[in-house]
Amino acid sequence: MPEPRPEPRVRLDTPRDVRRPLVRRPSVSPDAFGRFAEKFARYMGTARFLLWMTAFVIIWVVYNLTPGHFDAYPFIFLTLMLSLQASYAAPLILLAQNRQEDRDRVIADQDRRVNAQAQADMEFLAREVASLRMALGEVATRDYLRSELRALLQELDERRDGADDAGAETDAERETPTT
Repeated sequence: MPEPRPEPRVRLDTPRDVRRPLVRRPSVSPDAFGRFAEKFARYMGTARFLLWMTAFVIIWVVYNLTPGHFDAYPFIFLTLMLSLQASYAAPLILLAQNRQEDRDRVIADQDRRVNAQAQADMEFLAREVASLRMALGEVATRDYLRSELRALLQELDERRDGADDAGAETDAERETPTT
């Protein structure tokens, strides 16, 4: 048996090899932005979002119809804000849909594998049932055994009756004296 390798010794007279980046960047989970996009897309697809957006637009329009309005005709700033919101919402919704598509693909692959295994198992069980049926074809059935036992009982009854008849003749011969 080979001997285990000794652990490398930590030497105090040599500096550690630590490479630190010049600028520390914040660490963010790779899926954090995807999760945010999914939450955003889920919220944008709710009735609550539509009601809030409708209320915002109605308030904007009513306020800008008053003399102290800040958005010039024909609501150019409102159009700009809604376009900006749509330009951010569309890619986030697409990102959320892509992530859902990836999850659906993984689930479909798993389902395909499970279905293939189930089909293989069913085929195996079908072969086993067929082999059991073939083996049972060679096994004596209850009706077959009953008919054989009846035939044996009938044969034994016939032998006994034949033996009784022969025994009765011998008894009769013993009773009659022969001179």
